[in-house]
Amino acid sequence: MTVQRGRDLLIKMDMTGDGTFQTIAGLRATRISFNTETVDVTSLNSPGGWRELLAGAGVKAATISGSGVFRDAATDERARAIFFAGEIPQVQVIVPDFGTIQGPFQITSIEYAGSHNGEATYEMGLASAGQLDFVAMPEPGEEPEDYEGDGSGDPGDPGEDLGGGPVDEPDLGGE
Repeated sequence: MTVQRGRDLLIKMDMTGDGTFQTIAGLRATRISFNTETVDVTSLNSPGGWRELLAGAGVKAATISGSGVFRDAATDERARAIFFAGEIPQVQVIVPDFGTIQGPFQITSIEYAGSHNGEATYEMGLASAGQLDFVAMPEPGEEPEDYEGDGSGDPGDPGEDLGGGPVDEPDLGGE
């Protein structure tokens, strides 16, 4: 993998519910974070008194954050409407040379700021609200790797029965 431009990490949202994703306009800094809670099963019989964790038992979560400037009134208005209505739209995060993460997210915060001698800015936070799907970015000339087992290589519809069992998730070095 070569060095990637930060501006190529995109956050896209299904603004209308029809499966068409639009890049959230004006973002200048974006971040996605994956976390798993641990389930401690340590007992008096644990070897050497070391903590023991139960594999695969913790709750998985992802958060997205971004900040930027106002560029597109329609996107800004729709994001605000999604927040106040408590909707949970589908979101895609495209990580260059890595892949696409897609799933339901709720907008958990929108912050607006501005200084006397600068532009008006906003910050947005989103939290995962269900299972996320991951499709690896193919190498040039290769087909996308299918992590769902449905043969399509697409992130898919979260309500669809994929028949492929649990989705393999990338090892992101978290807890």
